[in-house]
Amino acid sequence: MEKKSNSAKTPLKIQDMTFRDGHQSNLATRMRTEDMIPIAEEMEDIGFWSMEVWGGATFDTMHRFLAEDPWERPRTLKKYIKKTPFSMLLRGQNLVGYRNYADDVARAFVDKACEVGIDIFMVFDALNDFRNFQTVVERIKANGKHFSGNICYSLTERTLGGDVFNLDYFISKCKQLQDMGADSIRIKDMAGLVAPYDIYELVTELKKVITVPLHLHTHYTSGMASMSYLKAIEAGIDIVDTCLAPFAMRTAMPAIEPLVVALQGTSWDTGLDLNKLLKLDTYLESIAPKYRDYLATNRMAVIDTGVLAHQIPGGMISNLVSQLKEANALDRLPEVHKEIPITRKELGTPPLVTPTSQIVGVQAVLNVLVGKYKMITNQVKDLVYGLYGKTPTPVDPEVQKKALKGYKRGETPITGRAADFIEPELAKDREKIGDLAKTEEDLLTYALYPTTGEQFLKWKYGIEEKPDSVKPKTLEDVKREDELIEKAKAEARG
Repeated sequence: MEKKSNSAKTPLKIQDMTFRDGHQSNLATRMRTEDMIPIAEEMEDIGFWSMEVWGGATFDTMHRFLAEDPWERPRTLKKYIKKTPFSMLLRGQNLVGYRNYADDVARAFVDKACEVGIDIFMVFDALNDFRNFQTVVERIKANGKHFSGNICYSLTERTLGGDVFNLDYFISKCKQLQDMGADSIRIKDMAGLVAPYDIYELVTELKKVITVPLHLHTHYTSGMASMSYLKAIEAGIDIVDTCLAPFAMRTAMPAIEPLVVALQGTSWDTGLDLNKLLKLDTYLESIAPKYRDYLATNRMAVIDTGVLAHQIPGGMISNLVSQLKEANALDRLPEVHKEIPITRKELGTPPLVTPTSQIVGVQAVLNVLVGKYKMITNQVKDLVYGLYGKTPTPVDPEVQKKALKGYKRGETPITGRAADFIEPELAKDREKIGDLAKTEEDLLTYALYPTTGEQFLKWKYGIEEKPDSVKPKTLEDVKREDELIEKAKAEARG
């Protein structure tokens, strides 16, 4: 990278992802709030543009596996982090769940998220159908918060181009986001597919037509992320996402520390203090053993070179492996890899991100194990009907016919905004959960996750005892485990 003159400083802004996407990507979203608090004030002192602390899978994992009230995390962290804005990843009308919810749920959720401390809403839709932004953006703006319009970066070829996800597609979508009132626009590369020279070209062209700040999010999965960041910076990107080193790389984001040093002395110099970052790294390393069981250790490489060929996101692959193991058919994974792009095209070429990655992946597995569309999931039927929105390309007519045969809502797909076809839900949810929901936050937890949400509320209010599986592991627990392992090894040696 050629160093630019310091006479025209354009310092790169950093959004820290450690407290959300870092541990979501590498540690199955298991980091507990109690382990964030000890460094919260020091994180505040770094000078991040924003800290992502909520959204994505955190809401699901916290109430289901950690027995923590998701609403309390941002509220608690705000006591220690008062100046740095908090951001969250919001799946448009999907909110933090896996389907489109009714407008009354969406409005209530955003209002409550603003109340508990979220300042920046990074809104995306799995199909890049921005009609699914309408309701949440209205409430984000009404609350005076920052609307980060996200475009899901996807490919059908090795690099940018082809009939679907080409330069014109992304420029057009970003213009739409700007017209919607986006305060910034984020290119969301969930699978780590963006290549250095592709992002250089894309950012260069976007800078000609987009006036709000441009933001890049990518994952280290393929190994290209740091190279892509440098080229994006050269092209004029304003903000990038990174993690503190212990939670970085692998399937998470690039580490911040090398980037800070790489940009030092250039006009993009972040101005962040490396020594302060290293101190935070030391703390994270000290608590990391509590989460080591969630770190993938089944391979030597810390990147997935296979994604360069099959372009399947890491989280999607783990789901496929799990399904095939249950069916005692792991040997058929190569067939599934070949089937995924076919199924994806037949279902309208959706970007592979939650929830469409799961929808396409599960159907591809069924197509291999049972036969082409011999068994069709309810989620595929909903997708084909239009309940998730408009797919980037038309659904294959024969697949549409099979999927909607006898479908409960009808056999003719809808073309309007998906949420217009969903009846209000909150009043019915309030009646179903009754007195167990003591606050509006409780009600929303149940509305988003009826089964596990109800279970969590029983734990929360002491109606049922929390099982050991949701109780936190301590460093003393880890020490005892290590002692038992060493003892077993010694006995094995005789």
